[in-house]
Amino acid sequence: MSGRGKCRWVSVLLGGMLLTSTSGAADNMRLHGALVFEACDIQTGDENQDISLGMTPDRYFYMHQRTQGRAVNIHLVNCDTTVANNVTATFTGTENAALPGLLAFDAGSTAAGVAVGLETSGGRFLPLNVAGDKTPLNNGTNVITVSAYLQGEPGALANQSITRGAFTATTTFQLDYD
Repeated sequence: MSGRGKCRWVSVLLGGMLLTSTSGAADNMRLHGALVFEACDIQTGDENQDISLGMTPDRYFYMHQRTQGRAVNIHLVNCDTTVANNVTATFTGTENAALPGLLAFDAGSTAAGVAVGLETSGGRFLPLNVAGDKTPLNNGTNVITVSAYLQGEPGALANQSITRGAFTATTTFQLDYD
């Protein structure tokens, strides 16, 4: 079972091909799937979040390499531990070529030489496109907290070539329950 941002889905597998002809054939398509009950709901408003990482002078990166993390919360409500006992979050997106595991800026961003990183509330790096650790669920409300930060690319730091400007970066979170 899994949830992805705003979208939750159930796979439907096509077990055959639909053939078009003038004569009918018996049992030439089999459809199957499962209707499931997810362990938790994502609190309204947490499916899509717009997080401001603020304005950071380029010289800050030359001195500190990265910014402090800004907390991002995903509230899980109506959790039922008879359905699942754990949740795992995976953040997906386009990786920065110079900083694997960190999020690249979206096309159209004018800033360059910096990427967005994610970490746990304890400061442990959360690479993109890799499932995080299992988090035990409690009945009722649970909160997944990660921090987003900006980090200068090694080459841009060494050459002092960070490009100032606006940026956006997009990640999608997927929640898997077991």
